[in-house]
Amino acid sequence: MPRRANPPAADRAGSDRGSMSGQYRIGIDVGGTFTDLVITGPDGTDALHKVPTTPLDVAQGLLAALRESGVPGSAIAEIAHGTTAATNAVLERKGARTGLVTTPGFRDVLELRDGSRRSTRGRQAPFEPLVPRAWRWEAPERLGADGAVLLPLDEAGVRGAGAAGRAAGLEALAVAFLHADRNGAHERRARAILAEAAPELPVILGSAVCPFPDERLRAMTAALAAYLTPLMARYVDGLQRMLDEAGTD
Repeated sequence: MPRRANPPAADRAGSDRGSMSGQYRIGIDVGGTFTDLVITGPDGTDALHKVPTTPLDVAQGLLAALRESGVPGSAIAEIAHGTTAATNAVLERKGARTGLVTTPGFRDVLELRDGSRRSTRGRQAPFEPLVPRAWRWEAPERLGADGAVLLPLDEAGVRGAGAAGRAAGLEALAVAFLHADRNGAHERRARAILAEAAPELPVILGSAVCPFPDERLRAMTAALAAYLTPLMARYVDGLQRMLDEAGTD
């Protein structure tokens, strides 16, 4: 049963529900255990609904919550949505099998730390990069600190990394070259090559997601984005399917 802040407008709409268009605003929060909806009706009253989250297909839990609310899809003006799906995937190490293509000599960039002291309190798990070393490849290339090309990109090396990624059954790739924040041409070319060598794999560029002068942060951000991209793409596809099934405009 829903928990009600005020009598829900959906209950008062009666037989007129089907004729309404864009009168309800809905906020959805998907947690690991429960999915919560807050529905604001045309008169400003709120109704709260809570249903179990369906981890294998989050859209089904969302659809169940919408159906329980009694608000027809055609009457929804706006949906605001928040989720911990990405955070949970990182904490539980349930993201995609991800590879990294980087500059020679920087294969272990994901192992670098910032020098901060770890807390001396509580139990802490050992540090493990999101991308295992076996799934990191070096493609010959080099840019100067000003972005000038010192060594052209070895396209064959990039193709080899793409082929190795496919052979390893990877689901996503990250590309992070040294000084790509000053010149992203090598990364963009690598993405084009990988799109040909492994078209089914999403490719995330460090210069696109973290265009700042710190190769460690760029590589880690690109790896994290690649690690989450397949999961969140499926998640968004599920949301779209849910909205279509709910009959939203």
